[in-house]
Amino acid sequence: MENNQSELEYELKRLEDTIALAKKQLSYEKQRNEINKAAIISAKKELRENTSHTISGLWSSDGFEALAELSQYANPITEKIVDYEEVENKIALLEKLIQSPYFARIDFKFEGEDMFEKIYIGRSSLMKDNSYEMCVYDWRSPIASVFYRFVTGQAFYDAPAGRITGEVSLKRQYEIKKGILEYYFDADVQIVDEFLRKLLSQNNSSKMKTIVETIQKEQDIVIRDMENDLMMVQGVAGSGKTSIALHRAAYLMYQGLSTKLSANNIIVISPNTLFEQYISNVIPELGEDNVISMVFEDMLAAIIQNRRIQSRNQFLESLITSSGYRSTIKNSIEFKTSHQFMEILNLFIYDIPYKWIEFEDIYYDGQFIVSKEILKEKIIGRKEVPLGVKLKHLEDFIVDLIYELKKIRINNLAKKEILKFTELDIIELYQKLLRDKEYFYTLAKDFEIPEDMEDILVYTQENLNSNLLFYDDATVLAYIYLKIYGVNEYKNIKQVVIDEAQDYYYLHYVIFSLLFENSKFTILGDINQTLGKKEDMTIYDQIRKILSKKKSSLATMDKSFRCTNEILTYSSKFAQQCMEIKSFNRKGDEPGIYARDSQSSLNDLIMTEIKYCKDKGYQSIALICKTEKNSLSLFTSLKDRIDVQIMKDDSTTELQGVFIIPVYMSKGLEFDAVLICDADNTNYHSEDDKNLLYIASTRALHRLNLFCMGEASSLL
Repeated sequence: MENNQSELEYELKRLEDTIALAKKQLSYEKQRNEINKAAIISAKKELRENTSHTISGLWSSDGFEALAELSQYANPITEKIVDYEEVENKIALLEKLIQSPYFARIDFKFEGEDMFEKIYIGRSSLMKDNSYEMCVYDWRSPIASVFYRFVTGQAFYDAPAGRITGEVSLKRQYEIKKGILEYYFDADVQIVDEFLRKLLSQNNSSKMKTIVETIQKEQDIVIRDMENDLMMVQGVAGSGKTSIALHRAAYLMYQGLSTKLSANNIIVISPNTLFEQYISNVIPELGEDNVISMVFEDMLAAIIQNRRIQSRNQFLESLITSSGYRSTIKNSIEFKTSHQFMEILNLFIYDIPYKWIEFEDIYYDGQFIVSKEILKEKIIGRKEVPLGVKLKHLEDFIVDLIYELKKIRINNLAKKEILKFTELDIIELYQKLLRDKEYFYTLAKDFEIPEDMEDILVYTQENLNSNLLFYDDATVLAYIYLKIYGVNEYKNIKQVVIDEAQDYYYLHYVIFSLLFENSKFTILGDINQTLGKKEDMTIYDQIRKILSKKKSSLATMDKSFRCTNEILTYSSKFAQQCMEIKSFNRKGDEPGIYARDSQSSLNDLIMTEIKYCKDKGYQSIALICKTEKNSLSLFTSLKDRIDVQIMKDDSTTELQGVFIIPVYMSKGLEFDAVLICDADNTNYHSEDDKNLLYIASTRALHRLNLFCMGEASSLL
């Protein structure tokens, strides 16, 4: 008892000293930035007073000296602003650190040493003043990996200088909130599991949380992997894939202190904008600036400009709800994003200068300049140069010829005539490929094509003539564009993180390989959560071949930390791939199936369930429907009875309170309670629908129930 008291006194004193040190450094940094702010204001004033020149005159030949003078005053301002922003980041980190300086401690004795050193681990590091002695180690530091990977006894970690071996005599975890030590415990595996169970049993917030306190050994290995150019993770629902991806991004930036990797060198490709918002706070909480985050259709829109593009959510809604066209929609995207169609496109792209560009003799002001044969010959040569680049060079060649002969600059009217064959309309070219059926089938003669190819061609022509460019055609057009013009964007990206990997097709990964040719990849997926197609473990072999990286690895996460035992057992019946899913052994209520004969009585039952969940203190209660159409119908029925939000394709509302959401938008998210509200046999009856039920049911942390009008789905 006396020993326990002395330990508590030590820990309280240690916490007090740590917070005092952080407060001292915070005060210093705030004073430093007050000086910076004053210096910036003073420098701006000096700039205004000493540079009287107008901006419009700076770029003339007479304005060169004025421009140099302006630069002389502007550069110090820029430097001071950069310094100010760096200090502001330090201030933000220190303010967070004061609230909770660390969450763990290991006592580690280095090999050859006599004494154990107390290593405290937090979200960010804290160094003692005027020394290199660490008061708190960042969770991403090499020595911190010992906490995640070893129990007491012999241990090691890999540092830049090589492998460091030693012994762990103590593992301790802390709960510190608002600078107050609430409790601590000395951790063995059993206690850590109990601590994690306690954290998982707490009601969810509207944002994804960091998991630094509870990272498991297999998760830590993936997060810290620096060996592989391609790191793939197949993880069951609730295994922490997304958290691992974001913690890995934060870890890579920490390592980037030595490899010059920063936030603008990493891109996270998210399944939708709602998911982007959900994950938005994780990396900043881990002590880093937010990385670049995009959804795939935004990347398509950046390539194919001036056309509105169907989002993936809109595509899925169309696929799920279109009864007559469903097989055509499904077969269309499967074929257009296949390896076979890519090869057909490659033949078509090769043919463009031979068959689809109408070269003309060039005249200017009545004088012959150059023949169409010479122009065509210049384009057909140099196979290694992208066609778009060659056409740009050809344009420059014509303009230079005219200048040499006429000694005048080309006028705009003549420039437009040249652009008729040096600028390509990608959509028009694609339409020509599909309209000329004899030509199309000639290109496709050596490849397997769908039986309903004629239906796909008609369906595609209708789509291309509409105001909305469909998701599958946008993918094809992006590929054609990249093959013709090459890649200029994303040159600075060194690390790419792709979530929901199973929902991308062959051609998507080819586009990723073109856009991020020199990047490393972290790719995470779950084959049981595939939408719109069938998928199995061979997808990871396919990804490995397409991206063609020197070193790659596939990790499998088979333990779910999200759901209770009962929810996980119930959800497993919908998993189509034979894969063992291990539970974290957290108990809860059995899911129930509730049917009513009328919509009004079903709505009453749903209202009763919502009230129960609110009384339990659940912060996020999701009413999941199969489609947006069903979601809108339910919203209309309930909106006058309860404060409820509806999630649509462009929603960015926080996931707090009661809301209605289509199942395909719920991917990657988690909620305290889930009500599947349209679980009848009409909505859920096919093999594809089993995947939807698996996704919907595995969103629930604590409570899951299913509701339907009439006959319940035979899949339940």
